[in-house]
Amino acid sequence: MKIWILLFSLLFLKCHSDLSKDFKLSVTEKNKKFTPNDTLKLNIKNKKKHLIDSIVYRLNDQKINNPQPLSDMQLGIYSLSASVYVSGKKVEFKEQLNIVSASKPKLYTYTILNEFPHDKTAYTQGLEFFQDTLYESTGIRGKSSLRKIDFKTGQLFKQIALDKVYFGEGISILNDKLFQLTWQGDMGFQYNTTQLTMERSFAYQNSKEGWGLCNDGEKLYKSDGTHQIWILDAKTQKEQNKIQVMTDKKAITKINELEWVGGKIYANTYQFNKEVGIIINPISGAVEGVIDFSGLKSKVEQVENLDVLNGIAYHPERKTFFVTGKNWSKLFEVKINLKE
Repeated sequence: MKIWILLFSLLFLKCHSDLSKDFKLSVTEKNKKFTPNDTLKLNIKNKKKHLIDSIVYRLNDQKINNPQPLSDMQLGIYSLSASVYVSGKKVEFKEQLNIVSASKPKLYTYTILNEFPHDKTAYTQGLEFFQDTLYESTGIRGKSSLRKIDFKTGQLFKQIALDKVYFGEGISILNDKLFQLTWQGDMGFQYNTTQLTMERSFAYQNSKEGWGLCNDGEKLYKSDGTHQIWILDAKTQKEQNKIQVMTDKKAITKINELEWVGGKIYANTYQFNKEVGIIINPISGAVEGVIDFSGLKSKVEQVENLDVLNGIAYHPERKTFFVTGKNWSKLFEVKINLKE
């Protein structure tokens, strides 16, 4: 595939003279995209033949070589900087660089296996099974709740209301504890799973909002409305690391409700043009699959406040997925199929 040399002027950040006008950065790009299979090649064009002392290149403040293989780099959005030193003076430039997945996502469809009643007043934010009981978190300030439900009948076993200042979000159950996020409250809660009694709260760190939550049996994974998923310590909920969610073309934002199944993260995406889910590799952040859930919303009661698909839960004994939406009157048990 042909390699194009794209010359572009970078944003002037810091300069002790007008030297910035004398340089341009040459970047080798492959179809204007970088993947882990590519090698980043950089070159400074010295238009007035200044004597350059040194040049330092960085990605996210980490010094890189030139050329720099990208095979060891995580997918994501990076800040590329070039510092040029001339006669004791420094000219620094900065630009955004994206490393995307080398593979296109596979496409999936669904088959409805069963339909169950769902509370159409529930603004669903989180959904998870635990010991054959469905747990649900709902949103909207003043209406947010945490619920234990008989999924077959829709009957409530127990429900608690959140303080009216909080907007309930994603949930996950790990080590017999239920964790619930709030949207812009900068805080999450830990509950006893039996009585839904709150045991403690925990604050967010760099992730400013709470959206979706899941776990791999050891760690929690938290989305915050951006293209990032944060990896949390199970005991303290402190952020330890993060991945950036990327397709072969771009970053995917507004990642909402999460579910961990078979070593992958299944997620809803908020306010997409279509009703879709995505399958994310939790190590690389690559979107490996896209699930077309179109048609489900038309099968529920068309109430005035009907909103988007949200809520995905996996039943480990039935080995099926359950999906619903905000103010949907039905909970769908589905099988996810690879599109032919």
